[in-house]
Amino acid sequence: MYVPQVLIGAQVGSAGGPLKALARGRALNAEVIQIFTQSPRMWRSVSYAPEELAAYKQELATDNQVRATFCHVTYLVNLATRVEELAVLSQRTLLHNLVVATGIGSSGLVLHVGSHRGTGFADSVNLVAERMLDALDRAQRISASTVCPLLVENTAGAGGTMGRTFEELAALLSTASNDERLGFCIDTQHLFASGIPYRNRKEADAVVSTFDDVVGLDRLACLHLNDSKVPLGANRDRHENLGEGEIGKTALGWLISHPRLDQVPAILEVPGSGKGPRAEDLATARSILAAGRNMRASRRH
Repeated sequence: MYVPQVLIGAQVGSAGGPLKALARGRALNAEVIQIFTQSPRMWRSVSYAPEELAAYKQELATDNQVRATFCHVTYLVNLATRVEELAVLSQRTLLHNLVVATGIGSSGLVLHVGSHRGTGFADSVNLVAERMLDALDRAQRISASTVCPLLVENTAGAGGTMGRTFEELAALLSTASNDERLGFCIDTQHLFASGIPYRNRKEADAVVSTFDDVVGLDRLACLHLNDSKVPLGANRDRHENLGEGEIGKTALGWLISHPRLDQVPAILEVPGSGKGPRAEDLATARSILAAGRNMRASRRH
């Protein structure tokens, strides 16, 4: 009998190096982890010795608990900017993050592509696509191996952020010539805050089918599993612990239990008690997933 497999994991700190992050993931009982390869709010990149990256990749390959690693680009990167200094910093930082993520064997590098600052999505999409492809090409040459996929994350819809709808995500992909090195990460809080509901089975199924029709589920590499401090359509990025926010366990259960998401890893970025996800938060995520599957199974009878 087929048993659905969903890796449940969390964002973990990488202070002390990637191998420390792997140990923190094990302590949380995580099956997948996400790390920043440098401070999420600083431009200064961290230099890693090739041996350090190789050691992580080897350790991950033999780990019986943490099955995959994703990385996240620092929040400062803005590929839509027209400010030359910021553009240079953004491209340099993205390239460094790609090289490090590739070096540790990451399954994907999650990216907020940035804000057009009022110039409009249509006038910025070519610039963003060009800069993503340039970074991928350069990282591939530096790494001399298959580069880590770049995963564009949907946004909560604040200001001029790009990627706030499935149509915008699809436009970024098509403008980048549907490059096979590009994929997506969908954040449940951003989805909700941008005005997309999934409060019941009908709405949750519509989210999955619409994403498949507009973007393609074959491009969905991971989920960020978060509740929301703000209501539906608030257009603000404010994460809450699972079951303690405006989305709630039932809605999250309907979404993540969808059978077409069976193989998509779910990564928590919740506040926990103030220092990020705890083991109990991952246990809650697993209970939400199980409850969602039970709801779906009961509706078939």
